[in-house]
Amino acid sequence: MGKYKRIFTIVIDSFGIGAMPDAAKYDDEGCDTCGHIDEETPDFKIPNLARLGLGRLHPLKHVDYTGEVVGYQARMLEASAGKDTMTGHWELMGLHITQPFQTFTEHGFPQELLDELSRRTGRKIIGNKSASGTEILDELAEQEIATGDMIVYTSADSVLQICGNEETFGLDELYRCCEIARELTMRDEWKVGRVIARPYVGKKKGEFKRTANRHDYALKPNGRTVLDALKAAGLEVISVGKIRDIFDGEGITQSNKSQSSVHGMEQTIEIQDQDFTGLCFVNLVDFDALWGHRRNVQGYAQELERFDEKLGEFLKKMREEDLLIITADHGNDPTFKGTDHTREMVPMLAYSPGMQGSGQLKDRTCFAAVGATIADNFGVPMPEGTIGVSFLSDIR
Repeated sequence: MGKYKRIFTIVIDSFGIGAMPDAAKYDDEGCDTCGHIDEETPDFKIPNLARLGLGRLHPLKHVDYTGEVVGYQARMLEASAGKDTMTGHWELMGLHITQPFQTFTEHGFPQELLDELSRRTGRKIIGNKSASGTEILDELAEQEIATGDMIVYTSADSVLQICGNEETFGLDELYRCCEIARELTMRDEWKVGRVIARPYVGKKKGEFKRTANRHDYALKPNGRTVLDALKAAGLEVISVGKIRDIFDGEGITQSNKSQSSVHGMEQTIEIQDQDFTGLCFVNLVDFDALWGHRRNVQGYAQELERFDEKLGEFLKKMREEDLLIITADHGNDPTFKGTDHTREMVPMLAYSPGMQGSGQLKDRTCFAAVGATIADNFGVPMPEGTIGVSFLSDIR
């Protein structure tokens, strides 16, 4: 057994720390999620992230912190092509994605796909654009309820989403339509990372609410990941939030759905009470879904402050044999043009109460340094074809 009995890896979804060297290829020159939020947030209160050394990786103009900095920090560059959720998470666990997932943000889905989906489901399709879940319901749910038409929409991620009212459309029918969409979108020209069933309740605009009966039809990772290796070695792999969906359940031993990012941290704090050996892998999606895509700087900053409060509770409960790694999967600069993700470096903040040293590590050439470190700690070989170099020997 390695240094640590339990490793908690928390992904602050979309919390980039500055443009990647190749950001121009993605039309993302000048993006900086962390920096631009800080610039526009006077009296920015994130003392626990500051204590873990975020300011070593990125200057923080409005964070008033003069205390001790603990743990180790590094900037991580993305080796894979793309800037979406699945690519970022899969790379964190060792996969190198050379072909970006298809996105349909700008123009919606091809008419050929919609025609086939309509023919197979027997329903007329409305929507077909990039939108937030609340916006699309306010615009089209009344029409869907009245006519039986099917709302299809997308986002900045590689997703096809279908809405269905639980009373009039029905859950079984919604899932049937999504299964057909998943089959169709396995074709290379239409391939998306996830098809998502988005059930809701309510009868008129202003009353619509999405329910917990969401179901994701995801692609399986295109190779074995560190999660698979840990599970095969008899170690626990506990997921919180979207992690199970992102990996389509592969390599997961226990999963926990979250209602929000705050709830995800509350679940993670509860998991600290469990006596397990292995990994707790957490995704906190609200930063991206609620604030980044909607270009809401204040909302993003406040979400970070709420996270920081829960992080303080988490740090107090850590054991000597615990390791915490905080990172991200891409950027989503809320001050930037459009509503897409941004091609950014991400932070790596590593801390354990058992650490003797502290300091900034050299930049990592891929996100997979995280997965490689986890595998190294537990003495588990990295799966064949994966990337990443462990930083375990650099933290003391």
